[in-house]
Amino acid sequence: MRILITGSNGLLGQKIVKICLKRGTEFLATSNGKNRNYDCPDSRYLELDITNQNQIQEIFTSYNPTHIIHTAALTNVDYCELNPEECQEVNVNATRKLWEEAQKINAHFELLSTDFIFDGLKGNYKETDEPSAVSIYGQSKVDAENILIQSQNDNWSIARTIIVYGTANNLSRTNIVLWSIEALTKGDSMKIIDDQFRMPTWAEDLAWGCLEICNRNKKGIFHLCGPELMAVNEIVFRIAKHLGKSTQNVEIISSSTLNQPAKRPPRTGFDLSKSKSELDYKPKSIEETIDILLTEK
Repeated sequence: MRILITGSNGLLGQKIVKICLKRGTEFLATSNGKNRNYDCPDSRYLELDITNQNQIQEIFTSYNPTHIIHTAALTNVDYCELNPEECQEVNVNATRKLWEEAQKINAHFELLSTDFIFDGLKGNYKETDEPSAVSIYGQSKVDAENILIQSQNDNWSIARTIIVYGTANNLSRTNIVLWSIEALTKGDSMKIIDDQFRMPTWAEDLAWGCLEICNRNKKGIFHLCGPELMAVNEIVFRIAKHLGKSTQNVEIISSSTLNQPAKRPPRTGFDLSKSKSELDYKPKSIEETIDILLTEK
C-alpha cells in the first residue's frame, strides 16, 4: 500500500502521517506550500497545489499511489460563503482532477467530507440519508461527493466527519477543544452558543478510521465522528468539569447573534453503526482525550 495524502499540513493530515510512520506504511505527504509538520520527513513530502492539473499528474506518475486520502479543502464556512468561486475550485474542481488521475492508475480514492452536507433538521444521520446543504461550503462537499457517487467507477470511499479537534504542528487554525482548554485555564471570558448540536471528533480516531477504510479495502460512504451528540456549550462545560475549572466567565449566546455569513445546520450527529460494524471503529469521548491532549501541548 502506497498512500498519497493531500492536505498533510492540516490536523487530520498530520495524524494520518503519524499513524503511517508508526505502522511503517509507505506514504507521500502533500500540501500547498512547505512542509509544516516537523514530524514528517522532508523525504516523504512534496508541495502540491491541488488545483493544478500538471502538478497532480506529475506526482501521480512519479509516486504511483495505490490509495489517495484527500483531506485538503477550504473548510472555513464563512470564507467559502463569501468566496464561492474559490470554494468551487478547491473543494469541487480539484476533487474532480484528483479523481480523474486516480482512475488512470486504478488507485482507491478516499474523500473527506462533512456533516455540513445536511440541513440539520433531523440529526443522527445515516450514510444513506439524502444531503441538503444550507451553505456554499456544505454544497461544495455535496458536489464533490457526487463526482464519486455518480461515477461508473466504484473504487472510492467517502469519510464524513464532524468538528475535528486535536494538537498538531504549526496549524493555521485552532479548534474548539484546544481553545476551550486554554481559555478555561486562563479564566478568559468566553461566548458560546447553545443552539447547535454536534459530535466532536478526536483527530486520531478519524485518522485511524480513514486508514482502516484503506486497510480493509472498503468502498462507499462511512460516518466517522465522536461518540456523543452535545450542544456546543456542553463541550466547554464538560472540558471545564474534567479540568476542575470554573465556568463563571462563560456566557451562553444564541447563534443568531453572531451574524455569520453562512448558515449552519442546527443539529447534525451521525449514526455510527456502519463504521463500528465494518471498521471496528471505537471513538473516544472528550474526557478520554483531554489528558492525552494536555501531554501533547
